[in-house]
Amino acid sequence: MRQSSHTLTVACRAQELCEFTAELHRFVADTGIRDGMLTVFCRHTSASLVIQENADPDVCADLQTFFSRLVPEDDSAYRHKIEGLDDMPAHIRAALTQSSLAIPVIGGRLGLGTWQGAYLWEHRRTNHHREVLLHLIGE
Repeated sequence: MRQSSHTLTVACRAQELCEFTAELHRFVADTGIRDGMLTVFCRHTSASLVIQENADPDVCADLQTFFSRLVPEDDSAYRHKIEGLDDMPAHIRAALTQSSLAIPVIGGRLGLGTWQGAYLWEHRRTNHHREVLLHLIGE
């Protein structure tokens, strides 16, 4: 059994889904591991990870619109405002999605479906560079 780890920095504009599937493919190819499990972990509490359709950009736009309605900003019900009015809604959106992904690696390739891509979802209103930890274990 072999293991490989890497820290990836994903630059994301405000409240955007940033696809980084190509970086995952490169990491897996560079390891030489043919079969195993890739764990992807976001080191932040106001951004998240999702696997989503990567063929039609309207899917990401619709997700963003839905979440902005589901978790509105500037809501007077939030107590946590020390980091800005967009911060608590960002924490809620991150809690509703995922902080880690598990992606099978089969034959040296990610086991994603035809239209699936891995995204970092920036929930804050400002641009950020987010750290994503990659860990692949397999043979």
